[in-house]
Amino acid sequence: MNKFLIMVGHTFASRVKSKSFIITTIVTLSLIFLITNIQSIIEVFDNGEDEADQTKVMVVSENEEWAGAMAEVLDTSESFSAEVTGLPVEELKKAAEDSEGKEAALEITESDSGLPAAYYYSAESLSPGDSEIVEQSLQQLKMQAISNQTSVDPGVLAAIQMPPELNEVYLGDEESTAENIAQTQGLVYIMLFLLYLSVLLYGNMIVTEVATEKSSRVMEILISSVSPISQMFAKITGIALVGLLQFSLIIGIGYLGIKQNSGEGSFLEIVGLGTIQWDIIAYAVLFFILGYFLYATLAATLGSLVSRLEDAQQMVAPMTYMIIIAFFIAIFGLNDPDAAFITVTSYIPFFSPLLMFLRIGMLDIPVWEVVLSVGVLVISIVLLAIIGAKIYKGGVLMYGKTSSLKDVKKAIQLTGKDK
Repeated sequence: MNKFLIMVGHTFASRVKSKSFIITTIVTLSLIFLITNIQSIIEVFDNGEDEADQTKVMVVSENEEWAGAMAEVLDTSESFSAEVTGLPVEELKKAAEDSEGKEAALEITESDSGLPAAYYYSAESLSPGDSEIVEQSLQQLKMQAISNQTSVDPGVLAAIQMPPELNEVYLGDEESTAENIAQTQGLVYIMLFLLYLSVLLYGNMIVTEVATEKSSRVMEILISSVSPISQMFAKITGIALVGLLQFSLIIGIGYLGIKQNSGEGSFLEIVGLGTIQWDIIAYAVLFFILGYFLYATLAATLGSLVSRLEDAQQMVAPMTYMIIIAFFIAIFGLNDPDAAFITVTSYIPFFSPLLMFLRIGMLDIPVWEVVLSVGVLVISIVLLAIIGAKIYKGGVLMYGKTSSLKDVKKAIQLTGKDK
């Protein structure tokens, strides 16, 4: 037991001190900080720049009432600074052309129907957002003109233009309202992404760890003092502690960011993280642990079959493909979590860490389905650990180029001879 703990500590310390771990952790924490503070950062850069970013619009029209109304509406927007002028249109067009987009001219004329029409002159094309602002301003001016011509109350015209009011009265569970589903979907998506990256990152870390020791012949020394099975689970446990440390830092920084920047209209509110749903996070932790041990055991087994780092990626390719397939199925399932094939694949061990978690987050599924999925995962981990330990025991004694998974049979045969 003492040797096992020493190996766990050695694996943990070597990985924590590695440049890849330090750089990855710093970059990830920086991204988390930026994401959780994006609203504040945008506001800092926006302060004092609104006026500089505004386009100065010179409004001209033979109808002074139209020109004044249009300028007043445009001036209330953050994109434009408008004023009425009596200068000739050609002179305004020349000034707009020379300003390289900083100035524009808006000519309001009377159409054949007696309603206002506008010509916007600028050296730069309007963005979709700014174009919508100008169109809406012109629409308001048009409504005023119609009101004046027909003596219809402007409020009546405005009411006609308003979309009908639809009040949804939801009679189901409170947790299943559209707002709660949207928040859950955002949280589930982020958790799925973290699960996906974690399995890939730490699985490849285990393979690299084993292959590095074999390529440097350190494995031969270790075998004489510690059993291969103890080595296997020591590496899995050591890398798990590395992952625990890294995720504790990520979750801690993320939690502080959420608490400081939560609120209506914030970026976190938009992606569904305005409210922390601890039950979803608890399930994410559970399936992360189970998924990690499932893929970590497989990764350690495959890593024992290679003796060169160049062969590691080829050997773990099937494992990588499985987690990628599971991730893409989960992404599709975000829009249709109740689909039949999502339900079926959520019980397949290599897919269930992502897909069963998806169903738990998006649907109200019976407890027995969760228990069944967890049970299948636990049994699969135990069976894979037993088989993997046999392969690992013989695999660490194999050297040379690894060409295919046929080396599994050779590793098991070496384990039998070792007995």
